[in-house]
This record gives sequence, C-alpha cells and structure tokens, in this order.
Amino acid sequence: MSIIKDLAELIRSTPENIFFTGAGISTKSGIPDYRSPSSGLWTRPEAVKAVDISGFMESPKTFYEVFSGELYEPFAAAKPNIAHKYIAQIESAGKSMGVITQNIDGLHKKAGSRNIYELHGTMSTSSCLSCNTEIKTSIVFDKFMFDKKQPQCPCGGIIKPDITFFGEALPETALNGAFLASEECSLMIVVGSSLSVMPAAMLPKHAKDNGSKLVIINKTETPLDYMADIVINIDIAEVFSELKELWKNPA
Repeated sequence: MSIIKDLAELIRSTPENIFFTGAGISTKSGIPDYRSPSSGLWTRPEAVKAVDISGFMESPKTFYEVFSGELYEPFAAAKPNIAHKYIAQIESAGKSMGVITQNIDGLHKKAGSRNIYELHGTMSTSSCLSCNTEIKTSIVFDKFMFDKKQPQCPCGGIIKPDITFFGEALPETALNGAFLASEECSLMIVVGSSLSVMPAAMLPKHAKDNGSKLVIINKTETPLDYMADIVINIDIAEVFSELKELWKNPA
C-alpha cells in the first residue's frame, strides 16, 4: 500500500523518530483495551474504584480480587507481537530514538526496546509502600491466587503494583524524558492510541509544535488527526507486517 511505503521511507530517512504507543498496539498480544466499550471493565464501578489510589489504600485486597483474573492473567500470558518487535528492531539499527508508551504491559521491553518511557508505570514489578522493596508482580499475584490473603511486605507494608493508579501523578522521570524526546524528535509515530488520556495525549501535539512530523496509526479517528502528516486507519498488524517487509526489502 502506497501510504505504508511512504511511512517506511519516512522512518528510514528520519532516525530522529520516536514511537508513541497506546492500548491498540497490544490487543493482538491478547491484552484487552479496557477503555473500549466492548471490554466493559471500566463500566464496572468496583473495577474503577479498585484502581483508584484512594480506593486501593482503603482496601488493597479488593484490587487483587478484582484484577487477579481479568487484568493480571492476560498480562502474564502476553508476548510481543510484530509491532513491538519492529519498533525494537529499528531502534537496535539506530533508526529510532525509542518509544513512549501509555501501556503497563512491559511488552516493549520484552521485545528488546531499550529506550522506553513508561508513562503509566509497569505491571512487571510491585513495590512496598513503606520500605520501597521491589518484587516481581508475578510472585505477588501467584501468592494471592494461592492463599487469597492481602499481599504484604515482610516489613508489614502494603504491596502495590508499579502502575499509575487513577489519582496519582505520572512518574516524573518518564514524563520529563518523554517531553524532552518529543521536543527533540523529527518524527513522532502514534500507534494504537485514541489520544484521549491526559497528560500523555499532549505529547504528539508537543512534538508537532516543536517542528516534528506526526503520523497516527489507529483504527479510529483521534482528536489530532487534523494536524497529522499521515493518518492510517488500518489494522496495526497489517501495517507493521508491511513495514517489516519493506524494512528487509526496501522498494
């Protein structure tokens, strides 16, 4: 498809590019887009309350009860798909600055990306809120699934996944790094984001305001389509399959 060929050439000729990814990039890996009306998770008040920081602090056990199956199991089983692998591949080849992601699934890291700005944290690890001891989230959930007891650190502190709950500020280091990358890039490629969640959704506009070209790959329209240089409303797997082929065999 000519528009994907145009994108492939743009990526090849603009190594100062950064990818910006949302939930849509990971659905092919088996992780539901919980903001989609079809998934239904965010239509359930108990789920929304459980992932709100005040709700979590009120009853940490409720979070683990609600999310042990519906949230954690898909994350534990997920593997990087062709889009994650392509992004990692071109970074390794020196043709990308890295990736800014709204996702907490850790799939960019599993795919081999090294320069990753995880705006909403990561589900891969958890930490004690009292002593800051870090532990693999898989261990925390496996133990909860076995004994159904509220996860607790040996020091007595509450254990919380290292994700950004509603009501929490985004990780400062990741956010500052993402804004700096947005200022320095010459091309930002949005993949699978509705660009509706603030403040993360400000970054593509920030890049554009600083002279970057903007490409948006998403199955539905976004609020920033009007300022994009290229908009592709095609299945993400299809787009990246062709990009991968064009990377190996440029036209």
